[in-house]
Amino acid sequence: MQSYSIGQAARLLGVSADTVRRWADAGRVETHRDEGGRRLIDGRRLAAFSVELARAADGEEDVPYTSARNAFAGIVTAIKLGDVAAQVEIQAGPHRLVSLLTREAVEELGLEVGVRATARVKSTNVHIDRV
Repeated sequence: MQSYSIGQAARLLGVSADTVRRWADAGRVETHRDEGGRRLIDGRRLAAFSVELARAADGEEDVPYTSARNAFAGIVTAIKLGDVAAQVEIQAGPHRLVSLLTREAVEELGLEVGVRATARVKSTNVHIDRV
């Protein structure tokens, strides 16, 4: 069975390595040590924990109701505005997502570099929600 380092687990979960360490120290996720003394998380346990985190996040009040799935919460890193269209880039953990939308939508959402946003991918479309 594959095991993951704290840093790898953090990237997969979309959180910092310090957060994963705190969760491990609190007993929320079980770790073991390799021959070099590094803390590792068993792949099956990490998979189960990621599902648990996703279920817990489903109850958060600030999550919008939407039919689109595959949500990538992140931060806006770039916006290119044209007269009518706009290109918005979001960094969500290790994922860089780019969406083309109207300039009006960018303005209505109040999107700007540094703002938290969620990119929702449905088929070939990327939807942006301001968080």
